[in-house]
Amino acid sequence: MVSKDQGIGGAILAVCVIVAIVYVILVSVPQQVFKLNGTTVRLDAVLVLVSIAFIAILAIGAWIGWTMATTPPPKPIEEITTEIEEKKEEEKKEEPKVEEPVKPAEAAATEEKTTKKKK
Repeated sequence: MVSKDQGIGGAILAVCVIVAIVYVILVSVPQQVFKLNGTTVRLDAVLVLVSIAFIAILAIGAWIGWTMATTPPPKPIEEITTEIEEKKEEEKKEEPKVEEPVKPAEAAATEEKTTKKKK
């Protein structure tokens, strides 16, 4: 199933590619497309530079559309939070409760206290 972002990306890609193809056709053969009062429109050097810039912009748009169309949609936030909570619960279950070992100096002091209390 295609997500909303992928659908928009596919539409951007398609529009950019179609406009680029139509533009190249119109610039390549203007005699058959444009006729003003019986004379054909001449191509100038400026048209070549503008064409390169226009095609570059459309290529960037097509690349953005391609990226959006082929990138998988992100996980919903609810799904991510439940995964995090499940991991925390698993970590708590896996951790065995180990009592900290008593240092020898502390052990001797506690033994003395208990023996004094007994007397």
